[in-house]
Amino acid sequence: MIKRIGLFFLLLLSIQIAGAQNQQFVYDNKVYLPQIKTVQCYNAKKEQSIPVITLKSNEQLVFSFDDLNGGSKIYWYTVEHCTSDWKSSRISTIDYLDGISEDRINNYKYSFNTLQKYTNYQLTLPNDQIKPKISGNYLLKVYEDGNQQKPVISQRFYIVENMVDIGIEAIASSQVPLRFSNQKINFTIFHKTPIQNSHSDLKAIVMQNGNPQTAIVNTKPSFIKPGSLVYSEITANDFPGGNQFRKFDIRNFRYKGENVQEISRNLGNEVVLFQDVNGNKPKYTNLVDENGNFFIRNADGRDNNTDSDYARIFFTLNATPPTSNGDVYVVGRFNNYILDESSKMTYDASKRRFYGNILLKQGLYDYKYVWLNKETGKTDQAIFEGSFFETANTYQVYAYYRKPGARWEELIGYSNISTLRK
Repeated sequence: MIKRIGLFFLLLLSIQIAGAQNQQFVYDNKVYLPQIKTVQCYNAKKEQSIPVITLKSNEQLVFSFDDLNGGSKIYWYTVEHCTSDWKSSRISTIDYLDGISEDRINNYKYSFNTLQKYTNYQLTLPNDQIKPKISGNYLLKVYEDGNQQKPVISQRFYIVENMVDIGIEAIASSQVPLRFSNQKINFTIFHKTPIQNSHSDLKAIVMQNGNPQTAIVNTKPSFIKPGSLVYSEITANDFPGGNQFRKFDIRNFRYKGENVQEISRNLGNEVVLFQDVNGNKPKYTNLVDENGNFFIRNADGRDNNTDSDYARIFFTLNATPPTSNGDVYVVGRFNNYILDESSKMTYDASKRRFYGNILLKQGLYDYKYVWLNKETGKTDQAIFEGSFFETANTYQVYAYYRKPGARWEELIGYSNISTLRK
């Protein structure tokens, strides 16, 4: 009997290990291993820009990440064409790729003169091995040992073929109660070639600050004019303006940067930020931010990618829960605005404050606090930050088109604007 029980537990353990090694990729920006940090993906023309490049141009994407386990690993990658709502297009790689379908990441460097040892991996797309040949949404998949059942990172990016022009305007909300808190986006798609059925074949997605969680889908234009489709419905594409992002500067561990209260370098780098207060004020305060972005920088080294160290960043929010059933999260582009255990704050009722900490690489960071109501499942970015029409944000519009009889959607237009008033 004891032998049977032992065999049962061995079998159970082997099943658990096999399950851990046989995960499935999700069609989202996600890190699957805890030692993988600082994932970056942007158009090489501008650091931390939205990862959009033009088809058959000389534009490239820069993709990089750190492995805190150090050493050198055999990481492979591939890309997959996706629908506008981020599902597999279910077409062959022959249809959307030139070259081979997967390759190894061979460009890596070891960290230099850092307490936290790591290996920095970098990749550019398109490259000599893998070249997407049609427009649309793509998912970059990174995995171990050539085995896609061992995912490491999934990263969304876009390839646009500029077949239409998109004009965008940002105005105050048309809804009277939201006029001072929300920003409304109106846009027009100008096309030269006829679009037979704009209701079924064309789709436009509007996003705030490149955050996928803010995406609004438009499937029906308000007006159809010769050569243009107008999207200006009164209640459509209405976004809370939010507030300027909070920020901190950890480029230097010898001197305190912006919003840094204390630095400790005993066993590892620890940075305590100044206590944040509830930002839901009745009046807007104009501050300069980077619309949620982060930039890897260090004051002492030569190479930002390999000479920048890591530190445990401690956040404090001086506020009380707005309801009894919910959680606070600290988010920004540095963690893909994802609400998970690593970004969740802990509430101390005796001090009436929220506490949290995250391991981050040296640089400049934007962040904000978000409330998740567990009863409704909805998030609220205004409870601790406020929401104002005057807030500077960027907005992106993506236009997708499925030609009659086609098997996939193409990204035929993209536009990006800033509401910043100079």
